[in-house]
Amino acid sequence: MNTINKITIIGAGNLGQAIAHGLGKTDLFSPGNITLTRRTLSELTQISDSGFNVSNDNASAINESDIVIISVGPQDAEKVLNSFKDNLNPEKHILVSTMTGISIDLIQSIIGKQIPIVRIMPNTAVSICESMTCLAALDEHLESLKKVKEIFDLLGQTLVVKESLIAPATALCGSGLAFFLRAVRAASQGGTEIGFHAEEAILLAAQTARGAASLTINSDMHPESEIDKVTTPKGITISGLNEMEHQGFSSAMIKAIVTSANKIDDLLNN
Repeated sequence: MNTINKITIIGAGNLGQAIAHGLGKTDLFSPGNITLTRRTLSELTQISDSGFNVSNDNASAINESDIVIISVGPQDAEKVLNSFKDNLNPEKHILVSTMTGISIDLIQSIIGKQIPIVRIMPNTAVSICESMTCLAALDEHLESLKKVKEIFDLLGQTLVVKESLIAPATALCGSGLAFFLRAVRAASQGGTEIGFHAEEAILLAAQTARGAASLTINSDMHPESEIDKVTTPKGITISGLNEMEHQGFSSAMIKAIVTSANKIDDLLNN
């Protein structure tokens, strides 16, 4: 991997800080080579105490970096991009965007330079190097895409997709993290009802969910094949599964993902 010396994260909210924490856990970066910027520095006190650089000066931070990650809300995209576009150097920088619904073409039109741009959609599990990150770039920026992918390969699983799939990835991978956490929480509540203390039930539910996810990732089998292994005629598992379906579990999960994806369009059109 080509060494990237310094990274700046513009707009370091929850996701930006999660990316920083994940990067700091790798052998490639140290906290001292990562700068996070935000208008209100007091909101970065905790991450500063962990050894990361913090600043409210986007221009200065960008001048000292190789990769610039912009992680602000779509409503702030134009204002923030305009604030530092003059500091971007096509010979030096790669611009990485986590901004929901903001296309590469739109970013390019605002900054007015042929800067390599890579759109990514990680989730906050990036902080523990367990993210599912989707990436996209234009064909002429495939080398930059490769560099960014190599970095995020250290922070979990990655998948290069068409840019048109970045918004759906936001619903499935970004919002989806919350959906699976809610499922873990629901399972733990069931565990408490059948006799476990709350902290025990959460551990049991979370580790069981982790095992299910690992089986899916590490096996070429469809999830239903693993389900079949634990269901027996007139058994307890099939009775529970059927009750989940009677109550609309699969439909609810599907609708949640589709609704979240559709919400992206609503936000951008209003």
